Amino acid sequence: MLCRRLVREPRIPLSLGGTLTVTTHHLLSRKMSCYKERLRSGIVDIKKDEAVALFQTMIVSRPLPTQMEMNGIAHDLYTLSIVINCFCRRRKLVTFSTLINGLCLKGRVSEAVELVDRMVEMKVIPNLIILNTLVNGLCLQDRVSEAVALIDRMVANGCQPDQFTYGPILNRMCKWKIERSSLKYALIDSFVKEGKLTEAKELYNEMIVRGLDPNTITYGSLIHGLCMENRLDEANQMLDLMVSKGCDPDIWTYNILINGYCKAKLVDEGMRLFRKMSLRGVVADTVTYSSLIQGFCQSGKLKVAKELFQEMVSQGVHPNIVTYKILMDGVDEAWDLFCSLPLKEVKPDVKTYTIMIGGLCKKGSMSKAGLLFKKMGEDGIAPDDCTWNTLIRAHLRGGDLATSAKLIEEMKSCGFSADASTIKIVMDMLSDGRMKKSFLDLLS
Repeated sequence: MLCRRLVREPRIPLSLGGTLTVTTHHLLSRKMSCYKERLRSGIVDIKKDEAVALFQTMIVSRPLPTQMEMNGIAHDLYTLSIVINCFCRRRKLVTFSTLINGLCLKGRVSEAVELVDRMVEMKVIPNLIILNTLVNGLCLQDRVSEAVALIDRMVANGCQPDQFTYGPILNRMCKWKIERSSLKYALIDSFVKEGKLTEAKELYNEMIVRGLDPNTITYGSLIHGLCMENRLDEANQMLDLMVSKGCDPDIWTYNILINGYCKAKLVDEGMRLFRKMSLRGVVADTVTYSSLIQGFCQSGKLKVAKELFQEMVSQGVHPNIVTYKILMDGVDEAWDLFCSLPLKEVKPDVKTYTIMIGGLCKKGSMSKAGLLFKKMGEDGIAPDDCTWNTLIRAHLRGGDLATSAKLIEEMKSCGFSADASTIKIVMDMLSDGRMKKSFLDLLS
């Protein structure tokens, strides 16, 4: 087939004479014997033997001739760009990775970044290898802030960094002796947020070895990570290490550890740290007191919770709506606390109202719950799905199907629907005959 094309498909004349009349030996040895040059020059009226000889030269050559070369057309930048684009579409990540790596090796990092932007436009998500290549290229050009910004962009797109991503940034920081907090915090904090506490601690150790002193935020991030994994003893040791390094913990750092103790139901440990903090001159804030009050309420130590609340007020620390919600959800005097909110210039929100309505329903004070629900609307606080379902369930348990049906209709008109707990009560009432099947139509 190829030989027939060489013979039967004339292109541009080879020479002014128009005919190739050399022997096979001359065909192979002449200065113009390169098949590519011959194809570019054109072949007209070529003889069969000469075509076979040219074909044999071609098949032993590498690379083999392309269709364009067969037609006597040379490649240019435009055609090569098309080929690269086709490969990018067919073998996407592999091809892009190769091109980006080549650009970075040549120091053309800005072009590599532009190519990544083009990848995203083509809906090809860059992988970790591409990210690491770009970060390394940017750091080699001392463009560390751009590297950090790139990491943030890639994390937002679902590409999770590893230690190789941050390595070039840390190396460049150490060479510069950088003290800019934004870069240092990003390294440790990113690992902690991704749940990679081991990598965060390794990075911390490397910073110490290289003479970079972590600051309060760096230690706070590590303590937070340890608390999230319930490694409270290690978190407390990290706090002591922080102090021994001459880095004084602030209220933010203490709050992290106190909250960690309270969530682990070790509220007494949290209280000891609270007293220790006060001796060091660190003043507790609303978050500190709220964490401890919640811890004591959840541990059933309501008296201690109320005493701590009184101490909070006497120390001039203003309770916020979160503090009141914690107390109202835990103590018997919730109604008195709720009524005192306007006097303290604290405006209750939808969750506060819902807590109060739920508490009144549990006590069987349905009339008070209804009045509070009405007052909620008068105060401009729109009930959410939790508020509606709390009230509906209470009426269902009390057998007041008419009021329940009315509330369900009102709830639906507000764009909410029955939750799983409400549906379960309905199904239970259907199964034991306390409710007719027609009631189900209200839930649809």
